Amino acid sequence: MPKASLAIQVMPLQSDEPLEAVNAAIAAIKESGVVHEVGPMETALEGDDLDQLVEVAVAAHRAALATSGAVQSNIRLLESQAGVMTMGEKTAPFRSA
Repeated sequence: MPKASLAIQVMPLQSDEPLEAVNAAIAAIKESGVVHEVGPMETALEGDDLDQLVEVAVAAHRAALATSGAVQSNIRLLESQAGVMTMGEKTAPFRSA
């Protein structure tokens, strides 16, 4: 059971190709090796080390910024010493078999 989860939404503000910035952010997350799930509006990450998840989120933000004049990223955090539900546990009841 992971101890933390983080969701990041990256929004390029000055870009002719906004999807390029979003794809760069997702690539940075994939390269990190953390457990993640890409969604249509945000990407969720989970793990035992909140600091690592925040570092990955900053790397994703900066990767997007490298392709855009300005980027706004919204980040949500959840942390519990007892652990948090996994992404799979949270979404399983709503997924088709």
